[in-house]
Amino acid sequence: MLRRLYDWCIDAAGKPYASWILGAISFAESSFFPVPPDAMLIPMALARPDRAWFFAALCTATSVVGGLLGYFIGATLYDTVGHWLIQLYGYGDKVEAFRAAYAHYGTWIILIKGLTPIPYKIVTITSGFAGFNIGLFVMMSVITRGVRFFVEAFLLNRYGARARGIIEERLTLWAGLGAAALVIGFIIVVRVF
Repeated sequence: MLRRLYDWCIDAAGKPYASWILGAISFAESSFFPVPPDAMLIPMALARPDRAWFFAALCTATSVVGGLLGYFIGATLYDTVGHWLIQLYGYGDKVEAFRAAYAHYGTWIILIKGLTPIPYKIVTITSGFAGFNIGLFVMMSVITRGVRFFVEAFLLNRYGARARGIIEERLTLWAGLGAAALVIGFIIVVRVF
């Protein structure tokens, strides 16, 4: 199944609808969807290293716009949708500590958590709930998401052919490491906050 998904992403990279799907996943991941856009960005950039920069820019822009939806959920819909999403991801009892941390470290929280495998939707929803300055939120989101996606684009553009061979040779190992990083990110958030 993993191989089929990977092959589909590789094949989809050349299709006209690929960018739309990548943008939709990146948008949704920043506000409610559990799968990070990297799962599609990496194979697409491997298939088309010449478009890696475009894919990174698309992920950055749609992630920030999706982050605004997450911010809106936290600011205006926290009691219904926002609370439900936070509970769904197991952070319900951590929100008040996270909100208090925003008073002192909001900018750093956005910058650091936006680069990690910690789900960005947690940051966006809590930023809205905490009433973090929306202009600063957007600026930090552009920086953190841009750095994350453009570093991936740089590496995939530069080492794409070699990386593709390494990844395809041991796809299950790399997918497992990615999943482990995501789980570790969840654990870190639960332990720290």
